[in-house]
Amino acid sequence: MFEILQKSLSTGVVTEGYPAAPAEVSSRARGRPEFDFANWKDARAAVAACPTGALQSADNNGIRQVAFNLGKCTFCGLCAEADNAVRITHACELAVTRKEDLTATAEYQIGSDGTHAKLITSRTGSPSSQSVADIGAELKKKISAVLGRSLHIREVDAGSCNGCEIEIVGLNSPVYDVERFGIHFVASPRHADMLLVTGPVSRNMELALRKTYEATPEPRLVVAVGACGCAGGIFGQNYATVGGVDKVIPVDVYIPGCPPNPYALMNGILLAIGKRTKS
Repeated sequence: MFEILQKSLSTGVVTEGYPAAPAEVSSRARGRPEFDFANWKDARAAVAACPTGALQSADNNGIRQVAFNLGKCTFCGLCAEADNAVRITHACELAVTRKEDLTATAEYQIGSDGTHAKLITSRTGSPSSQSVADIGAELKKKISAVLGRSLHIREVDAGSCNGCEIEIVGLNSPVYDVERFGIHFVASPRHADMLLVTGPVSRNMELALRKTYEATPEPRLVVAVGACGCAGGIFGQNYATVGGVDKVIPVDVYIPGCPPNPYALMNGILLAIGKRTKS
């Protein structure tokens, strides 16, 4: 026992300073793709490389429309390998309260050789603009205003590969320690304020998810986690899966990523609390 205590004292504090301090993301981590729309010469190679359909294009009357859905993106980096107009960033704080804010679009005039002759319009998505410092400063106030107590989360695996679950487990580790904010995971939806849902909802889990949502007392929050939770991920909608979480129950916040790391998860959870505060 003494040796364990001695080891703890010599190790010191290992808990991250996030969200009061910036996320310390590894330089090898993959985050949101960034598109150089103004200098993009031809989207077709990147579109063909995308395995989930997150990046799509359509030609009509000499106009090419390109759309990127961050909710479907697995951050695989194949689009960046196929086209130097695409760059993979380390950005992970990508949660949004409106699904349409996950989408970026561009429209080009097509040249005679099929490449982009001119950029007509472009629109990027709108992740939360609130700084992590502001989020950290307001967290306890928001929890008190919304719930009057600690925030209790019921995690629901609706058919995931368990990649997201591994990152969610990390939230309770000494490194991220979400319990310092009064955030706790509970076993029953009847004790929960928030559902943290992962996976493309399998048809076998569809009814269970509905019942879990109905069992959660109001005011309840729902956070869709990962590419699968946001839009079905690589599985999409098929004989075995319904698709994203919002195909079954209302969603308050979407956290893209495959899987989103603990920083991204904390960012989305705090954003969900803020959304309920404003409503």
